[in-house]
Parts: sequence; structure tokens; C-alpha cells
Amino acid sequence: MIFKAVGDGRPYPDHGLVTPKQWSEVPPRQVRLDELVTTKGTLNLDNLLSEDSTFYGDLFAHVVQWRGVMYLEDGLHRAVRAALHQRPILHARVLVIEATPAREDPTGGAPATGENAAATTAAVDGPTPTDESTAGGHATVSGETTQ
Repeated sequence: MIFKAVGDGRPYPDHGLVTPKQWSEVPPRQVRLDELVTTKGTLNLDNLLSEDSTFYGDLFAHVVQWRGVMYLEDGLHRAVRAALHQRPILHARVLVIEATPAREDPTGGAPATGENAAATTAAVDGPTPTDESTAGGHATVSGETTQ
């Protein structure tokens, strides 16, 4: 398998980077193709076979890392071309998006509120130093005691 998964759409929140100048602020690094989830399910063969497909765009693919998953936002043709040349690595600009303030239920439901919000936060992000206290070797997170 070339990619970790083939997706269709961007599941992460809008990051606001649109122009090549904005993306140029993000330093490029190497990423493994098998760690990427695509955000497009189709590929235009003309673009893949074009010799100057990167002439007018960024030389690096654009990847968004959100909740530990790396999404290939732009550069699907470069990634497939690398795979066809037996290269498992792609040079990409990787934008890391931190957790958003309105936290969602990890099961995909609506944002958690009230007492459930703290439990959801702990389930998604783990306990924070302000939420955690220890007593007798047990950690207490938002009123729940765990061992």
C-alpha cells in the first residue's frame, strides 16, 4: 500500500494558509508516504504525467498534521510520482494544527459540554497538569479516580 489511507475531504479545521507565500513560512521536511492520508480520492493522469507539473506551484507537498494523523492536502501527484520511482519518502511542508478550543467527542458526535467535556478532553488529549492530582498512587482526572 502506498498511503496509510485514501480520504476524500479535509477532516481538520481550516488553518488559513492559502497563498504560496503563507505556506513558504512552514519549513519542509521528509515524510513517509505510508504515514499519509490523502484528502483527494481521484488523480488526474494528465497532471501526473506532465513534466512541468510543479513549475507554477510549490516544490514541496503540503501536509497538515492534526490529532496525530498526517493529511496530504496538496501534492498527491508528487507523492504518486515518488511512489512510482520506488521512493518511500516525500519532501513536504508539514503544518501541525494543535487541538481546537471546541473539542469534539472522539466518537464523532457533537462537541462535549458540561461534565462530559472534561472527560472527553482527558480521553482525547490525556490529563493536563491542572486537571490531575495524585493521592495514594491514584490519579484523579476531573473527579474520576483511575489506577
